Amino acid sequence: MLKFNEPMSKHCSLRSGGATSEFFQPTNIDELSEFLKNNKKPVLLVGLGSNLLVRDSGFKGVTIHTKNLKELSISKNLIESGAGTSLAKLSRFALAQLKYGAEFLSAIPGTVGGALAMNAGAFGSEVWQYVSSVKTMSLSGELQNRTPKDYEISYRSTLHRFKNEFFVSATFDFNLEKQNDNVGELLQKRNSTQPIGLPSCGSVFKNPKNHYAAQLIEDSGLKGFCVGGACVSEKHANYIINQDNASAMDIENLIAHIQETIKVKHNIALETEIIII
Repeated sequence: MLKFNEPMSKHCSLRSGGATSEFFQPTNIDELSEFLKNNKKPVLLVGLGSNLLVRDSGFKGVTIHTKNLKELSISKNLIESGAGTSLAKLSRFALAQLKYGAEFLSAIPGTVGGALAMNAGAFGSEVWQYVSSVKTMSLSGELQNRTPKDYEISYRSTLHRFKNEFFVSATFDFNLEKQNDNVGELLQKRNSTQPIGLPSCGSVFKNPKNHYAAQLIEDSGLKGFCVGGACVSEKHANYIINQDNASAMDIENLIAHIQETIKVKHNIALETEIIII
């Protein structure tokens, strides 16, 4: 399905941002490959849009939405998942197969593709701890098999030498002997400490070494601080809420203000988790 001038505010959890020139939602990997073989425009990959802000001027290219790439299967104790599968769904599937280790994923609002791209994590676990292999696609539509050794994995970062490739699926080895965490307890903890149900992008900033971004922001008196319709959450200081029809510029200016304040007060440079296009 191909659309034109699609508002990205409909596809980003911050519910803000400009339009993309083209918006393509492939039904499967083969359709995606065929589309890319004929595409000459810049490409933006989007899953749940929970870690993304598109500026008000929009994206002059084609946005590919991975929503339909959500196959799940198990073979030889390994779980294969499409890039568009939500992490919550992957967590539930693993538990249903009595495979343990994926419980933490239930607390992360994103898809497999996005989690691989940023090494998403929560409650002391990270997604690449359990990756056995991945499949990628080049911008010219070619499918490749890769292993974790092909990537440099660190805190909220995935670097690789294969430029112009993106993840289309992954195989996971959830190999813990018993359930690591109770999913219900994890979700209860998340809901009690995070502004669930409000337009946000999850954690805006990475935690600096030996510090927590939320604590630095709270200690700087920024809880509840607003720029236009964008506000620092009163519940969790590392969350920005689209409280009143915020523009992408409002959100970006608030991010910059937080960074400047933390630099002045604590001499620490906060690095964003959110991707700004």
